[in-house]
Amino acid sequence: MLDLASLTELLAQPQKIIITTHHKPDGDAMGSSLGLYNYLIQQGHHAKVITPTDYPEFLSWMPGNEEVIIYTENVEQSELLIAAADLIFCVDFNSLSRINEVGELVGKSEAYKVMIDHHLEPEDFDDYRHWNINACAAAQLVYDFIVNELKQPELINKDVATCLYTGIMTDSASFRLPNTTSEVHRIVADLIDAGAVNWRIHELVYNSASENRLRFLGHCLSNCLEVLPEFNTAIISVTKADLDKYDVNTGDTEGIVNYALSIASIRLAAFIVERNDKVKLSLRSKGEFPANEICKKYFNGGGHRNAAGGASTDSLQGVVSKLKLILPEYKKLLIQ
Repeated sequence: MLDLASLTELLAQPQKIIITTHHKPDGDAMGSSLGLYNYLIQQGHHAKVITPTDYPEFLSWMPGNEEVIIYTENVEQSELLIAAADLIFCVDFNSLSRINEVGELVGKSEAYKVMIDHHLEPEDFDDYRHWNINACAAAQLVYDFIVNELKQPELINKDVATCLYTGIMTDSASFRLPNTTSEVHRIVADLIDAGAVNWRIHELVYNSASENRLRFLGHCLSNCLEVLPEFNTAIISVTKADLDKYDVNTGDTEGIVNYALSIASIRLAAFIVERNDKVKLSLRSKGEFPANEICKKYFNGGGHRNAAGGASTDSLQGVVSKLKLILPEYKKLLIQ
């Protein structure tokens, strides 16, 4: 294991560093990874971000994005870089299974591994851990790592600030979730002072949808939404045919579950979508309802209390039916 003094000593000299994050990266995954990347290159480190899969187009504007390597599109290059790395930063995930094939490469690597994450129950594959389940985003922890652990607040430049702001904004649902504390707002203020243009970031992330994406959203709300008032639950279920019809791309389903959660009295919302090889499930909840418990117990997943996900090899209708059968178990929490 590394202690902070040893890690600081390592980072005092240029290192070959890989930064990786979970598959199908979201705003926090890319924001925290690229924020860390833009910090490291200021010190002369040879840093690269490798993502296991592609990610939404609406995140491709962030500083440093042009240097990102997508593993599935650059397998040989990724393997060589990971094998040669001195340090590997594992950002916004805590299990090697979350990075697909990249997980095996990281597990075999002799590089020191640094985890920066806020999810429950981390695996013991890391040598140094900056971890806090109360953080609203991994990007918040990257900021804390740079400013409070490494004592280098002066290296939070405009590029770092822009990426970290994006991560915090997206993972806090635009600063609406309960873990958006006063400390988070102070961090965000610091990032704005460092050059993050908050209104512009919001425009680039939330107001850059394609026409197909908007029509797909309309279809989901008009034709795929089912409300179960007896359980204060709303479910949106989408078939593979729906995805094909609206030419749905990576990121186009992002945030749709929140529309179901926005209905008055709804405490649990589910977005269930049929993919090529499995059915994916995203849950969002309000208050103390444990969305992560349902995903972990019944759908091979996990996450946070109010935002969790899972997957199943059952049919789409099978997953919907299974979720409905589970709801009576949680009725007291759902109707309180």
